[in-house]
Amino acid sequence: MTGATVRDALAASIDALTAAGVDEPRLDAELLLGEAMGCGRAALMADSGAEVPASAARVFGEMVRRRLRREPVAYIVGRKGFRHIELAVDRRVLVPRPETELLVELALELRPENVLDVGTGSGAIALAIADELPGCAVTATDTSVGALEVARSNAERLGLIDRIDFVGGTLPDGEFDLVLANLPYVAESDWPSLQPEVTQWEPREALLAGPDGLGAYRAFIPGCAGHLHRYAEQKAGALAVEVGEGQTQAVAALMEGAGFGAIEARRDLAGIERVVLGRAGVSG
Repeated sequence: MTGATVRDALAASIDALTAAGVDEPRLDAELLLGEAMGCGRAALMADSGAEVPASAARVFGEMVRRRLRREPVAYIVGRKGFRHIELAVDRRVLVPRPETELLVELALELRPENVLDVGTGSGAIALAIADELPGCAVTATDTSVGALEVARSNAERLGLIDRIDFVGGTLPDGEFDLVLANLPYVAESDWPSLQPEVTQWEPREALLAGPDGLGAYRAFIPGCAGHLHRYAEQKAGALAVEVGEGQTQAVAALMEGAGFGAIEARRDLAGIERVVLGRAGVSG
């Protein structure tokens, strides 16, 4: 693409990405070219007749080749925005999704004094809560050593490392006002239908959870009640988990069987029931 204008470079890459089956070829092309040229999408569009420097053209060409192999844009540029923070991400962690922000919104609603983020991955939930609830003590766990390395690095870069206690494993010692979990919930039968960006690039162990996608929550939910503070009903310790489409009733039943009450579901922006919330020691 040496000597090409921004307009020409985008047109050629959009055609290639479209042919490869990429969902949003124009958006991806603009993001990657902006990254290669060190500017935002708005600046690209404002001067689309400008020539792409040779060095930027080489970087952009390699980025497009990676995207043609269906590598997620977040892995290519090495970062992903989540609420008000930007997270470094690589293949050790899932790319943070917008629907996961529901768990952060729930924390802002309940305003716990301390919270446990289970399966922290890149640290998205824990770091967003630390950023937006300065008075909340945050603990984050993960069974993946690599994920904890990424999360700690993000915490250091964002200046939040002193606000979060990172712990290996799942449920640490202690009691919490709120436990949040985004554990694997993809059923094995659904795996072949997922996009290549997921099946070929993201960590499989952070996604798959047995034949029906509920294996991780079957193992996790029964042990949670003992890690939640119990108050009067209006301030009962709470557990909230992210789930896949159609899993709400099964996960609610698991919570009920573990002694949780006042169980409810929260919908994401697409109208899908995405979060199940239960309160410890509350009947009904």
